[in-house]
Amino acid sequence: MALSPNLILNSERAPEPVGAYPHARRIGDMLFLSGVGPRERGTSIIPGVTLDADRQILDYDIEEQTLSVFRNIRYILEDAGSCWEDIVDVTVFLTNMRDDFPRFNALYKEHFAGIHACRTTIEINALPTPIAVELKVLAIMGSSQTKQG
Repeated sequence: MALSPNLILNSERAPEPVGAYPHARRIGDMLFLSGVGPRERGTSIIPGVTLDADRQILDYDIEEQTLSVFRNIRYILEDAGSCWEDIVDVTVFLTNMRDDFPRFNALYKEHFAGIHACRTTIEINALPTPIAVELKVLAIMGSSQTKQG
């Protein structure tokens, strides 16, 4: 039996990691994504976030941030040879569950329709950058082509 691939994967389209970690790691048919936020690659822009001169959050739009996170996840999945439909597990980190969960959940429902991924949503005090949402994703390579109803 051949050994399964064990690859470190980085997207040229997703924002650069803020620490010493890759965008994703493939082990066999499993693709593990590091936490993905809404930042834009190559810039200090964070969609949906207004910062003051000290980079403190003045205001934010959870919907705009969420859509940007989804876009970044798609970039990483596609660049790794996977796709949105291959997602099997999602961990969501929100910094304000009470205010943001209803709007986040509505977007999640729309964008994950038919995916049936398992999901856990956690409220946390802060994220490493001035953002309000981050997702950690697990996908199975090629599962969308072998799905059964």
